[in-house]
Amino acid sequence: MVRMLRPFGRAVTYTRLLHLFIAIVWPSMWLFIEEAWWTWVVAAAVLAPVGLVPAMRTVEGLQARLLLTGHRHDSESTDIVVAPSASWSDRGRLVVWLEARLLLGCATSMLTVQLLIASVDLVSAAFGRDIGEGLLFLLDGHHHRWYALLAPLTLAAMAATVVGSGRLITALALRLLGPSPAERLAAMEMRTEQLLERTRIARELHDSIGHALTVAVVQAGAARAAGDPAFTDRALAAIEDTGRAALEDLERVLGILRESERPVSSRPTLTDADRLLESARASGAKVDVEMAGPLDSVPAPVSREGYRILQESLTNVLRHAGAVPVRVRIEVDDGALGLEVRNPLTADIPGPGRGSGLRGIRERAALLGGRAQTGPDQGDWQVQVELPLR
Repeated sequence: MVRMLRPFGRAVTYTRLLHLFIAIVWPSMWLFIEEAWWTWVVAAAVLAPVGLVPAMRTVEGLQARLLLTGHRHDSESTDIVVAPSASWSDRGRLVVWLEARLLLGCATSMLTVQLLIASVDLVSAAFGRDIGEGLLFLLDGHHHRWYALLAPLTLAAMAATVVGSGRLITALALRLLGPSPAERLAAMEMRTEQLLERTRIARELHDSIGHALTVAVVQAGAARAAGDPAFTDRALAAIEDTGRAALEDLERVLGILRESERPVSSRPTLTDADRLLESARASGAKVDVEMAGPLDSVPAPVSREGYRILQESLTNVLRHAGAVPVRVRIEVDDGALGLEVRNPLTADIPGPGRGSGLRGIRERAALLGGRAQTGPDQGDWQVQVELPLR
């Protein structure tokens, strides 16, 4: 019993009824001027060209979202489109929606009003009052007390009409005002782009901030162990430079988040690799670099991802191996960018991380159609990446 009465405690039940009543306001006003059955036929005929106007889907979509979903922001609400009609299929569905809303609104209003009047007539007849031409089966001229027992049945029928018509018009709205297959595909593509952008930004923050923090930790530990004021000054200067670079990267990433249309050309590329190498050298690592080929000719997307791969590789060296000799080879030839970072395997040095750096390297390479190999090789730890230039 409580479950049956639950819908009447929700505001959306009454706003759905209001939505149906709004659909018949203007034809009802016309009936006051011309009382004829063909008034509804003319009203239905007028709605057909109105539904062909693209902006009408926005009007109907906003009404449906406001009155049929109860201000909710779940999938039911967002499945009702408020954009103008973009195709003839959208216009056709909108015409069907307008006709169905008019028909269902007319039927619901007539039923609810007649059932309410019937309840009043039954109670009136039970107490001996003349009901005129209210209910046909009561026109026998007799008044019976048991008529009052039938009043709750008509009220229950009216309640069922209100709830059922509200749910039916909502289901029709989701069907006829929902996105077309083309719009669903466009929304899915947009969602995919957003997820890819979030993943890329997460990698940017991981590489940049992780590199800066690793360098700072290594420098601070080395300065404390050395006990040399000159070395401490150099370590603090390296920490300052790395921190400033990390702040620049952080500001750049936050700028992309604040301004979705901001170009990414300001992100660092392999031509800025000297900054990474100097930071690693300042942390005590002996970095040997070999570059071959026209580095300036590398396309910007490939060069940017190559910079991040080199940054993550050096960060992993400092984090897990410490100040050890590092060999870096960057080569551009045969339509591909080759990047190799090798360092001697040492005893494990405690440090944060759960393998997300190596996973990020492989993800970046795969995103550009390249390949990445990581792991031990002849007593060294090796990161070898090949990225196609096209």
